[in-house]
Amino acid sequence: MKKYLLFLLLCTGEYAFAQQLAPLTVEKIMRDPKWMGISPTNFRWTADSKTLYFNWNPENKVKEELFKVSATSSKPLKAAEKEDEKLLSLNYTYNADRSLGLVEKSSDIYLQNFKTNKETRLTSTQERESSPVFLTNGNVVYQLGDNLFGIDLKSAETRQLTNFVKGKKPGRAESKPATEQDKWLKAQQTELFDIIKKRNAEAKNGSRGGRGRLGNSSADTKPLKELYTEDKFLNGVIISPDGHFITYKLTTPAQNNHNTIVPNYVTSSGYTEDIPGRTKVGENENTSQGFIYDTQRDTVYAIQTSTITGIKELPDYLKDYPKELDTLKKKNADRPVNFFGPLWNDNGSSAIVVATSSDNKDRWILKLDALTGRFTLIDRQRDEAWIGGPGISGFYQGSTGWIDNNRFYYQSEATGYSHLYVVNVATGDKKQLTTGKWEVQSVQLSKYRSTFYIKANKEHPGITNFFKVGVNGGELTQITTMKGLNDITLSPDEKYLAINYSYLDKPGELYLQPNKAGAKAVQVTQSTSAEFNSYKWRQPDMVTFKNRYGADVYARVYKAENPHPNHPAVVFVHGAGYLQNVHFGWSTYFREFMFNNLLADNGYTVIDIDYTGSSGYGRDHRTGIYRHMGGKDLTDQADGVKFLVEKYGVNPQHVGLYGGSYGGFITLMAMFNESDVFTSGAALRSVTDWAHYNHGYTSNILNEPYNDPIAYKRSSPIYFADKLKGNLLMAHGMVDVNVHFQDIVRITQRFIELGKNNWELAVYPVEDHGFIEPSSWTDEYKRIFKLYENTLKK
Repeated sequence: MKKYLLFLLLCTGEYAFAQQLAPLTVEKIMRDPKWMGISPTNFRWTADSKTLYFNWNPENKVKEELFKVSATSSKPLKAAEKEDEKLLSLNYTYNADRSLGLVEKSSDIYLQNFKTNKETRLTSTQERESSPVFLTNGNVVYQLGDNLFGIDLKSAETRQLTNFVKGKKPGRAESKPATEQDKWLKAQQTELFDIIKKRNAEAKNGSRGGRGRLGNSSADTKPLKELYTEDKFLNGVIISPDGHFITYKLTTPAQNNHNTIVPNYVTSSGYTEDIPGRTKVGENENTSQGFIYDTQRDTVYAIQTSTITGIKELPDYLKDYPKELDTLKKKNADRPVNFFGPLWNDNGSSAIVVATSSDNKDRWILKLDALTGRFTLIDRQRDEAWIGGPGISGFYQGSTGWIDNNRFYYQSEATGYSHLYVVNVATGDKKQLTTGKWEVQSVQLSKYRSTFYIKANKEHPGITNFFKVGVNGGELTQITTMKGLNDITLSPDEKYLAINYSYLDKPGELYLQPNKAGAKAVQVTQSTSAEFNSYKWRQPDMVTFKNRYGADVYARVYKAENPHPNHPAVVFVHGAGYLQNVHFGWSTYFREFMFNNLLADNGYTVIDIDYTGSSGYGRDHRTGIYRHMGGKDLTDQADGVKFLVEKYGVNPQHVGLYGGSYGGFITLMAMFNESDVFTSGAALRSVTDWAHYNHGYTSNILNEPYNDPIAYKRSSPIYFADKLKGNLLMAHGMVDVNVHFQDIVRITQRFIELGKNNWELAVYPVEDHGFIEPSSWTDEYKRIFKLYENTLKK
């Protein structure tokens, strides 16, 4: 009867209802995602805040198109191509009273007068001028190549401010004292040649080689000091607002490293071609040193990182290596640091540097004394695991900035959750503006610096909303209220919100809302296709369970309305480690969301766990995998199965799991170290040995292979391959430049040498880490489904 009804509906054109009766298949859900409909992206406001432009493709064309909507309307309209370019709000750098703005456009610098609405082009060259700023005297400074140049807006005069020179200072390498012969030859040259006499006189008077204003020679202009960069890279050139100090960094490239190579077999040339790859964790890193050029004293001196509080402090994990610890204590060396800034206040009276230790254990907020290059401690965050969390990073300055000439804001995990702080740099007084067992995920200071706008998960770890709080503290006011994920693009006048809102079973759509608490958000776009909407996608149960250590773990459960008689279950393991997938929004793992629905349709109960190490839950959850990946993050999967057995009636003898990247790693560890829990596993693009992954990610969690081998041996699946008992499918792209194909090849060789059975490897010759071709996605997930059908239902 059901088949006849389906045929009848198809014949009469009732396609939508017919689709509800049509079962999901791997082929359907792994097609080009355009079949689902395409959500709007790239939201940007016009400078007058009246119109929002965005990219959208509601008609499923070859490429997306430009759309616009009025701030007070809900009707999107097509816009002419590039219509928005002259209207968009630009990222201006303002003068003190915000009457003037500077911006880089098409590699030139423009000055905008907001009172007269006049734009003046300040530079017009073939080279790129960038990073324009106002000095406190009203002049403009920008960077061209390595050097800074200044423009006097009153006289229209341009002057070069720095003279960075590649290479070493002449004569610097000469260490031998002059012999009598050298002296005699030098005197002879002076005696014989007038040109030598002239040049000696010019050098004595300081006139030779000087460049005056606008690049012309001038006898009354002192030549610019030559700042030699030697064989290092110059970066981070910053001038103080009063023009007194210019700071910069010189970076020495890492030496003797080995870059990996990824062979590409399917090429247009017919030859195997090599793709240059990354280095592995533990390779040498670049080292940087900061310098200050005092323009008034015409002198250069190094920034004194040795004055940082705790710079010699060693990490606790070294206690596991007594000999090495004793050697390092005797060496008593300063730890290398990375620093960002300085960030100057408006009047140039104070400068803040954000510094992080290269061993990932410290983050400092430091006040720089530019006259001496020394530091005074403002705040120190020490973490024996690693520094991280929202707004905090070892790779950039994080959510930091000046409120006024005395107060500086930053985020810290001092309470165990990332919250917003303000410190008075003059007095050292600190104030915590937000508090609670939730995270501030992003921060934006308002136009006139009176209010902070923040995105936070205050209501629930999996619900983000938009809030505001005064810079002096006080009540936290919630502005958005839709249950799900709310990503905000604030209009320049701060009166309107463009909201990219999504829910469990609803991909992102554009909403508009006045920037007021209690205001209604109005939907602007409807992007999902009729075919996508015709299936009743599950809204998974949002649950928590206690893991064996007593901590709350959050999960999604996709219930099987008609469970198979074996009551099988599947665990999906998200990737990236530090990522949140158990939230009330549309998942970036949309293919896996649909596959989990397919599994539930076929009688499986599926659980998706934000295991230890996932984001959104504070510091302890974030760092719970320190020095043991495949520890608590793995036992959380086993504890999740126990929860399914107790609450959903799952048969513990019929449980599988799958995941990609970090999820693939956990799948391997589960098949090796939790073989009594998991019968079958599909490990996709898996890390099999952390010693072969990259430095930035891995060294945070496991330190480095040569200084913490214990952590690597207990965290890498390849050391446990002999414990494989169940049914294992591995899948990997052959041109994966993230987790290299070498990873899966190495563990495959281990299985061969160990004589292991019940495993297979599927390779994808044209795929990188994230698959692109629908045919690859389809093949991969057909294999996963077949694995479960053959092993969990029999």
